[in-house]
Order: sequence, then C-alpha cells, then structure tokens
Amino acid sequence: MNKVFNNAGEAIHDIHAGVSILMGGFGLTGVPENLITALVDRGTSEITCISNEAGLANFGIGRLLSRKQISKMICSYIGENHLFEDLIIHGHLAVELVPQGTLAERIRCGGAGIPAFYTPAGVGTEVAAGKETREFEGKKYLLEKAITADYAFVKAWKGDTEGNLIYKGTSQNFNPVVAMAGKITIAEVEELVPAGSLDPNQIHTPGIYVQRIFQGKDYKKPIEHLTHQLDTEEIKELSPEELKKEIIGKRLALEIKDGDYVNLGIGIPTRVANHIPKGMKVILQSENGLLGIGPFPEEGAEDADYINASKQTITVASGGSVFGSEQSFAMIRGNHIDVTILGGMEVSELGDLANWKVPGKMVKGMGGAMDLVASADKVIVAMLQTTSDGKSKLVSSCSLPLTGVRCVTRVITELGVYDILPGGGFKLIEIQPGATFEQIQAATSGWLIP
Repeated sequence: MNKVFNNAGEAIHDIHAGVSILMGGFGLTGVPENLITALVDRGTSEITCISNEAGLANFGIGRLLSRKQISKMICSYIGENHLFEDLIIHGHLAVELVPQGTLAERIRCGGAGIPAFYTPAGVGTEVAAGKETREFEGKKYLLEKAITADYAFVKAWKGDTEGNLIYKGTSQNFNPVVAMAGKITIAEVEELVPAGSLDPNQIHTPGIYVQRIFQGKDYKKPIEHLTHQLDTEEIKELSPEELKKEIIGKRLALEIKDGDYVNLGIGIPTRVANHIPKGMKVILQSENGLLGIGPFPEEGAEDADYINASKQTITVASGGSVFGSEQSFAMIRGNHIDVTILGGMEVSELGDLANWKVPGKMVKGMGGAMDLVASADKVIVAMLQTTSDGKSKLVSSCSLPLTGVRCVTRVITELGVYDILPGGGFKLIEIQPGATFEQIQAATSGWLIP
C-alpha cells in the first residue's frame, strides 16, 4: 500500500464536516502546520478537535477557531490563546477541559484498545462531576474513558515511506499517542526518506500506526516565549515584579537536594533552573516531555524544538532525555518525581490549591497541575503573595475552582516561606530578604502561625 501523498491537501482529500480530529503539539512545538493550513483552505466545519491546546489565534489550531471551523474542543490548556479563552467564557464553543496527564493517557488507551482507566487526577475538583469514583489502598480515583478519533494529525522531524517516524526534541510531546489513536493517521514530516533509510533503533512511532505521510514545506516553527540566559547586570535591570519572581526562584533552589528529580510547572517555577548551585546534580523534569532541563540558551543558540512547560526556549542538560507526554505523566503519576513546584492563584490554610480558572473572567485550563498535585509527596507552590490589586493569595479557603485538595506542603512567595501544617495553618518558617513580619501579616488572610 502506498502511503505517500504529495502534499497536505491531497492527504486530507476525504475529510468532511462533522469529523473528529486528534492533533499533536504542545504550545507551538510539534504542530502539524501544513495539515492545519490545508484544513483552513478546505473550509471543513463542525470539527471536534482533540489536542493538548490550541496554539495562538494566528497559528496552529487557533486559525481553525478564528474561522469557526471547530464546534468542540477537548483539551487541557488554553494558555495565551485569548480568542479561545473568549469563546469559552462567552459560551460560543463547546469545550471539555481535561487534566493533561489524563488526556495523554485517554488517547494512549484509545490507541491501545483499553476502554477506560482509573486516575487520582481531579479527585475533589469539578473534573470529578458525574464520574465514577473508586478507592484503592485508601486513595480515591476517577474512572476516565479512552479517546479515539476519525483522523489524527501528527508532525514529525523525519519519516520514511512506510510511515515510521522520528521526532526531534520536545516536539515529540503528544504526537506519538495521537498517532496511535486515529482511525486514519496522517503524518507530515520535515524530511521524507525511502524505507530502510532510518535506523530502526531511533524510530519513535512504528509505521503500522500511520496510514498517510507527506513531506511538509515552509515550516514557520514560531517560538512563543523566546528566553535567553540573564547575566547579573540584566537581572538588576528587571522590573520590580520580575525581581520579586527572581527572589522566589533563587529561594526555590534551596528546596532541592542533590540527586532530586524535580518537576517544574509554568511561570515562576521555571526560574529555579538558573539558580541551582554548581556541582549539584538535580534532574529537572518538564511535563511536555523532557528530563534534564538545562539553563536558558544563550542568545542565538535557541531551538524552536526545545521548550519547557512555559513554552520558553531551553537547553538540555548533560545526560538529559526527551520523550512523549504519556511517558512524562507516567513518571508523575507513578510518583517517580521527588519534588513538584508549581504556580498558584490561591492556597488555603488546609493546603488546597486553585490555579487554573477564574469563573466568568479567565480560563487558562488545568494543564498538568491536577496530575502533579494528585501524585506527588512534596508539592511546593511558588507565587507572588498578593494579586495585582493587593488581595492575599494565602486564604482561609479557596474561592476559586480547586486544582487539588489538601495537596500543598509548602508555599514560597517574595515575602516568606510557609509550611502547611497537618491540622491547617500557614506556619511561617522564613522571612525573605527585604521583607518584614508586618508586611507578611498584611498580605496573609488565612491563619498565619509565626
């Protein structure tokens, strides 16, 4: 059977209105650009799209949203796509938000013929509504059903005429599991070679999963957050808010010990990578599929295929590895990560966390946060202590939708370091340089224990 097509337009010749399509990609990395352009040109409508997120309004899946070609999104994250966020807030688009690890596993199970599975992610949150729960060894789990689709769009670095695929860097992300779960999987590759040209030991996706393949062209591969290393002088020139975040990042590094495997969430947590002491061996994990995050690249050395969970350009540390999203969350769900550091909007005095949604105003999606807090023994929240209008984020009880229940063990802000006690309360264990106890009192609305 000949799997090779001349271009994206030919490869999607039979796609019609009302189909479901799985799409690979994380942020703007590993996105099937040519296939999305072909869908835009074709004008196919009423699409149910399953993907981790929707890129930006002018790139990736966002282009389909802006043309109202998608009727429903199943995803984990909205991110910086303000069009997508606006459509959700105003009820103009059907959406199912799914924890990122759960989404990856639902897709993997769909491709593997497993109808459902249990996961702790989302227990005690609105994600659990209407779902079967079961207890195993004293811990609650939700039943989640597998996902398949009519078509799957994947983007790879190299492929051969048999459909075997190799991905580059963190562009692997959701692509391998997406390739498994489509009735018809279409792969676009930067380089298409004859069968037998690829080293079998290097192949990530075997050709059995791929029905159609073509060599793409004119790849834009934009970078969402171009980030470089900062020298000391540049750090001094940061804005007051950025300096506060650097204080938190520097203090976070003290939470990590030699040999730890650490997951860094988006935002402030990523700053810890630049403050790990020389000589200390710490392995930083990013949920998009990287173990061994190095410092931000020097100017000119960035690569669009290497990003962290915040979509910032990064480097890979010596001994690092890259893999798919399903593998990343197996590490997380299997409790192989020693420390989890993530951002927050609110933390309650009982250790509840809210960090993904402000009803009626803002929806970012839970991303991988629900998976992370449900499975880690040590969860550290790194955040500014107050909102932009001065309201405390250390509260008696969370007013925003929860990410996790009684999951936070420590909070680090620009003002102080706090432990969540088993019986409740923010135990102040350290005051940050330049801060005062009076400032901390004024910025804490929950139970503060000196």
